[in-house]
Amino acid sequence: MINKFRGEYNWLSNMYKCEILFEHHPFKSVENAYMAAKNPQDREWFQFCLDNPPNIVKKESKNIKLRDDWEDVKLGIMYECLKQKFIQEPLRSKLLATGNENIVEGNYWNDTFWGVDLKQDPNVGENHLGRLIMYIRIQLKNGKL
Repeated sequence: MINKFRGEYNWLSNMYKCEILFEHHPFKSVENAYMAAKNPQDREWFQFCLDNPPNIVKKESKNIKLRDDWEDVKLGIMYECLKQKFIQEPLRSKLLATGNENIVEGNYWNDTFWGVDLKQDPNVGENHLGRLIMYIRIQLKNGKL
């Protein structure tokens, strides 16, 4: 099982550098594009997401006003960003090389929506990020992407 997006699996992280197009703009990572999508009408925020490293963008995203439909669209937006990431080489090959391993975004910052909180015993979380990545892996294997 892959239970952390660190070390040899850091390429699974949304912070990993790869070009993601969102609203016809090239972002530096999944994280940057996803955070810009939280309020794309705020042009200053959008530009901030284009210009800054993903860790800074993530930190500052706590201070923005979310778009009204965010809870309805966030999983779809993440899927679209991840799909773009994993059709690129060498990330496509790396993901396929994980075979059928369970992919869990294990973390220590209490994110139980996107990942699993490794501080809790037993570990708790919905692991939406890991599940989306595994779904994309299936689509790649089946030639659907």
